[in-house]
Amino acid sequence: MALGGGTFTAQNKVLPGTYINFVSAASANTNLSDRGVATMPLELDWGVEGKVFEVTNEDFQKNSMKIFGYAFDDPKMKGLSDLFLGAQTLYAYRLNGGGVKAANTIATALYSGTRGNDIRIAVQKNADDADKFDVITYLGTAKVDTQTVKTAKELVANDYVSFKEEIELEDTAAAPLTGGTNGTVDGTAHQTYLDLIESYSYNTMGVAVTDETTKKLYVAFNKRLRDELGIKFQVVLYNISADHIGAINVKNKTTDAGWSEASLVYWVTGAECGCAVNKSCQNKVYDGSFSVDTSYTQNQLREAIKNGEFVLHRVNSDIRVLDDINSMVSVTDTQGELFKDNQTVRVIDQIGNDIAVLFSTKYLGTISNDAAGRTSLWSDIVAHHRELEKIRAIENFSEDDITIAQGESKKSVVITDQVTVVNAMSKLYMTVTVA
Repeated sequence: MALGGGTFTAQNKVLPGTYINFVSAASANTNLSDRGVATMPLELDWGVEGKVFEVTNEDFQKNSMKIFGYAFDDPKMKGLSDLFLGAQTLYAYRLNGGGVKAANTIATALYSGTRGNDIRIAVQKNADDADKFDVITYLGTAKVDTQTVKTAKELVANDYVSFKEEIELEDTAAAPLTGGTNGTVDGTAHQTYLDLIESYSYNTMGVAVTDETTKKLYVAFNKRLRDELGIKFQVVLYNISADHIGAINVKNKTTDAGWSEASLVYWVTGAECGCAVNKSCQNKVYDGSFSVDTSYTQNQLREAIKNGEFVLHRVNSDIRVLDDINSMVSVTDTQGELFKDNQTVRVIDQIGNDIAVLFSTKYLGTISNDAAGRTSLWSDIVAHHRELEKIRAIENFSEDDITIAQGESKKSVVITDQVTVVNAMSKLYMTVTVA
């Protein structure tokens, strides 16, 4: 008869033998989360409607025509081109969906919008088989799809149109689709976007609008998520005195015809979301596509900083960021001058988001709230902060800066955490003694 063996939960086995549990050492990722994720609500002539969709920097370069209806280097795309100078991923939402899809007797546009009116469908006899037709889809002057079929029922929807199966194919010159319209942008569209985007994670939200009501809606959304839900991100808006660390107030207007004067928001959103936690956007050169109004005096620039305005100024032939600040102007005992700096905000947001993920993935509902469990959590937070110190985002960190204890209930944990944020050099005061 064999001896007992296997695994065990409690030490209550009857038979003699060997009982061994093999378990993985408890682990969680204490590395720093990546930045470079932005979200924007957009007015588009083409694209996905009614939901948030993800676009990577690579997608934008390779598939912009399919996603947005225009090549990435088309003038219509220069706002998004500015955004992707800094952003790696965009969670986009089309505000003006719900319009009319362009159509003709052969096909219907995949999405509503005016860009559908630039689609043309040509039908011609196949050169090699007289019983077949080549059905060609054009968007503008670009040929985007060709299918060779005998009947319309064989046609398969492509990235731009769906075909009508009941028609008889015959030679047809490039026939345009017509009747496509964009939907209307209103407060409901913005609120729908906010309802959908609340469950996503991102570093920066950009909203290129000029009306005060909409801007205030986004400031309130940012404050609620930061302060009530612990979801840390910054929102970039044009000309809004929000007085809050979560809102960046862009001062400069753009002067390009056909574009909102708030269009610098695209570039600032990309620059801020793509800025590393140990870096600053201060003195960053504007390398975007818009004409930016930088006609400010030195006194006006000083006032801009005092007023919490993110402003670009001209330095010889370059346009540069004067200071990487948010809209906060009112300091308190708990949030002093340091919180006006976006580099500080990036550090505290990194800590807030990373520790929230760490706790929810490793500890929540899993690890006992005893001395050993709390020590494990303390160790993970120390390891996380060591990573921040290693990249010079914080300095002078000591394990003693973090204390942990059981809270008022048996299920709660209370942590105190002291960090010293490193900021980029900004002012040089130098005294030179000449003999």
